[in-house]
Amino acid sequence: MAAAELGIITSKDEHYNGKMTLLVVLSCMVAAMGGIIYGYDIGISGGVTSMEPFLKKFFPEVHTRMKEDTKTSNYCKFDSQLLTAFTSSLYIAGLVASFFASSVTRTFGRKPSILVAGASFLAGSALCGAATNVYMLISGRILLGVGVGFANQSVPLYLSEMALPRHRGAFNIGFQLCVAIGVLSANLINFGAEKITGGWGWRISLSLAAVPASILTLGALLLPETPNSLIQRSNDHQKAESMLQRTRGCEDVQAELNDLIKASENSKTIKHPFKKLMQRKYRPQLVMAIAMPFFTQVTGINVISFYAPVLFRTLGLSESMSLLSAVMSAGMVGTCATFVSMLMVDKLGRRTLFAIGGIQMFVSQVIVGSIMAAELGDIGGISKGYAYLLIIFVSVYVAGFAWSWGPLGWLIPSEIFPLEIRSAGQSVTVAVNFVSTFGIAQSFLSMLCHFKSGIFFFFGGWVMVMTGFVYLLLPETANIPIEKMDRVWMGHWFWNRYVGQVREDSD
Repeated sequence: MAAAELGIITSKDEHYNGKMTLLVVLSCMVAAMGGIIYGYDIGISGGVTSMEPFLKKFFPEVHTRMKEDTKTSNYCKFDSQLLTAFTSSLYIAGLVASFFASSVTRTFGRKPSILVAGASFLAGSALCGAATNVYMLISGRILLGVGVGFANQSVPLYLSEMALPRHRGAFNIGFQLCVAIGVLSANLINFGAEKITGGWGWRISLSLAAVPASILTLGALLLPETPNSLIQRSNDHQKAESMLQRTRGCEDVQAELNDLIKASENSKTIKHPFKKLMQRKYRPQLVMAIAMPFFTQVTGINVISFYAPVLFRTLGLSESMSLLSAVMSAGMVGTCATFVSMLMVDKLGRRTLFAIGGIQMFVSQVIVGSIMAAELGDIGGISKGYAYLLIIFVSVYVAGFAWSWGPLGWLIPSEIFPLEIRSAGQSVTVAVNFVSTFGIAQSFLSMLCHFKSGIFFFFGGWVMVMTGFVYLLLPETANIPIEKMDRVWMGHWFWNRYVGQVREDSD
């Protein structure tokens, strides 16, 4: 089927010509597999840490508390720094890797970074699946972290640069949709693996991460490089024009090519992009690069993503029922809501989805916290009726996150940076995400032990803060060409005082 048959003219994209082509769709589908490996890891971690054979082999102290200790509080039975190190070690490795990924992405292109991501994750999944002791297990997690660090740095950039402005939101949310699909797949596999007799089901869960990693690694070999990257790394404008014509499905791409060349010329004058990022005129982008990933993590989503089965076991549900509840809440609901976001983000706009999701998350967290405070004590369980009610409101919370902060927390930073600081800016975003994720992952079980049900009010307070932040300080970025994004800051009531000089420089 010809590219022309697959798309519609995008006349709303300023003066850029083009249509949605098969090449762009297939390329972005392969690149978005980087989201599946990330989501699969998130889902697998919480699942295997609730499996008794896994706990008995690697974390016997936690297993003993869960099975035999009747004096320890329900909220504290999984409180183990070694257990949380299993989850959070990945994010320290990802943090370090993201800075190396910035140089690779800028110097060699987006495609090599995606290839490194797949290969590292493939090696890490093999090591985790074959682990015989906790040190081997955590070493595998570190390799997984390198893969996630490179993927999270390069894939959102790749998607934003390949897509037309009017489709950029949907394509970029494809990354978060793949994260949700990864979480759902992991939860389903955990549910099945837990039923394997012999106590080795957890090895299946950890090893199957190699499937999406293999697809990403092999697919990366066939991916085309983005026109933006081709222009940034060489003076061969003819090659970039040819790629732009292929991706846009039309011959007349001169207007977009001129903007890319101009952006590239500006970027090549920058020798120290991280230092450049600190300049006053890039203040709004820097603030968003830090605030977006930080706020995404303090929504409390990791309470569900990492520890949903553990949380449901805290309520007194069985191992199998806990895993099934995670499938329903964190998996299926999250995937469906992310798909809704992908369809609506370029129609309703980013700010509208942030507002809807923020209100939804806040209300559901207050209800979950209130029910747990009233019904779940330190000793004993909770009635099945209230347990199922909690699962419903946890699902409502997950839906709110999945069509707002989940995808938009990645989309906004990937589309707001000018080319000269784009790779550096995305690295800051990824680094803040990993630091925040590590902090939450490492402290959550301890916080659950000390805060008890109050932890949901803690995260609910943060949701109020971030919703107000978006309302006041984030301009709408939908349907704005990525190389023309500076105009949204110039027209903003607060940020125009920082970027007003940009208009003078461009005149």
